[in-house]
Amino acid sequence: MPTPPSVDVETASADRELPTNVPAPPADLWERLRRRFRFQGLEHPRIEAELNRLRRHPAALRALFNRATPYLYYITNEVETRDMPGEIALLPMVESGFRPRAYSPNGAAGLWQFMPGTAHMLGLRRDRWYDGRRDVLAATPTALKYLEILRRQLDDDWLHALAAYNCGIGTVRQAIRRATRARRSIAYWELDLPDETDAYVPRLLAIARIVADPDAFGIALPSLADRPQFATIEIDAPLDLAVAARLAEVPLAEFLRLNPAYPRGVTPPDRPATLLIPVERQAAFKEALAALPKRQWRHWAEHRVKKGDSLIRIARRYRVSVSAIRQANGLRGHLIRTGRILRIPLAGQASDRQQGIAVRHGPRIRYRVRKGDSLYTIARKFQVSVRDLKRWNKVGRYIRPGQRLVVYPGSAG
Repeated sequence: MPTPPSVDVETASADRELPTNVPAPPADLWERLRRRFRFQGLEHPRIEAELNRLRRHPAALRALFNRATPYLYYITNEVETRDMPGEIALLPMVESGFRPRAYSPNGAAGLWQFMPGTAHMLGLRRDRWYDGRRDVLAATPTALKYLEILRRQLDDDWLHALAAYNCGIGTVRQAIRRATRARRSIAYWELDLPDETDAYVPRLLAIARIVADPDAFGIALPSLADRPQFATIEIDAPLDLAVAARLAEVPLAEFLRLNPAYPRGVTPPDRPATLLIPVERQAAFKEALAALPKRQWRHWAEHRVKKGDSLIRIARRYRVSVSAIRQANGLRGHLIRTGRILRIPLAGQASDRQQGIAVRHGPRIRYRVRKGDSLYTIARKFQVSVRDLKRWNKVGRYIRPGQRLVVYPGSAG
């Protein structure tokens, strides 16, 4: 938020009147966001078409706005800090429907739908314990930085930058070159872009139009105070998200929506991590966590199979049963290969249901098998094991084009 002007009390004239036209504080976050809108004067048939489409689905639109409420204060702050158009804070509505665990079939993930290559280029960390694309605290500033880069490289045109975020800067530049050679306008609305991009920017502007005047569209926006919705808590040891949700007294599904960046259902064992906690629960969570011995912070451990290991030897080491290890890892027999990482349920600390949540913590998607696909190529695409694909879908070695498979991306054991 811009810093208010300072007044020098020693040099200011005593009879000088202070400004009286200072705007009143915004009534709520929606009003604060409206004050940053910059594209409300734009009119185009494609915006009207998107407005008409949204009008036909009021329940879906209300659900979309409700899903935005935990994150919008933080995102609005980040947009304000960079003096960007307020409409950009609504971009995750178009990208992911404000679903932080969203995972597209082509590999894009998170609120801002980063592809793996783009995430790597921009420095978002991604490993077996953590996916920065799904971390709102990491992905949001990265997405905004990327949009600013695109804007600068496209002659400071925000609509071109938004289009490039969707289809790539190369595609937009190529469309601009074609229009220039043909002596046509290079305005976004006149460019020959992919159909998806043709609808992408108008959809964002249509959503912003509804936020600007919800009464005109018969939409009641959810109540959203202009204050933080979550607090950040630093964690210095591996913590099972199911345990954390219980300590915070927050439903597990809600807790996972706030903390989707940990695909294995636990914070990393080799570095500190940050959890998001509903702001009203942070004090109780800190107190409960401090009272819980760290040996009870997680329900399971991981063991990399070494030469000479057997299930019996591993079970004895961790004081669990062989059957518990087999169940947690989808093993049918007793053979294990060197180098495999096994999940070891810690004795007496988790129900089978809780262990299942950890094993399948990745977002659930349905994938349609294409010609040329195999279980191996699909498993590699989604970073899961062939064994898990078979177990989740109760299939054998063969699959056929058109078949739909359930996949939990990033759940590889």
